[in-house]
Amino acid sequence: MELDLDEMQSVIRRLNRARGQIGGIVKMIEEGRDCQDIVTQLAAVSKALDRAGFAVIATGLRACIANPDGETMDVAQMEKLFLSLA
Repeated sequence: MELDLDEMQSVIRRLNRARGQIGGIVKMIEEGRDCQDIVTQLAAVSKALDRAGFAVIATGLRACIANPDGETMDVAQMEKLFLSLA
């Protein structure tokens, strides 16, 4: 199922922020920053990526509900997507 690019703009923004955070984490490591600060930033990036993944799945579900006669995704596929983010 293809997702609408307009609906994915918030996901793109979130991923771009995460990209910046990852660059910051690399710089923190290279500068020898405190372990706690690095882990805190890693946790923030991980949460941002998880939320982006769930937003993609939610967008796909909305598309399925809005167009039930379109391309279908079976329950096993949807479950596999959800569990891949766990």
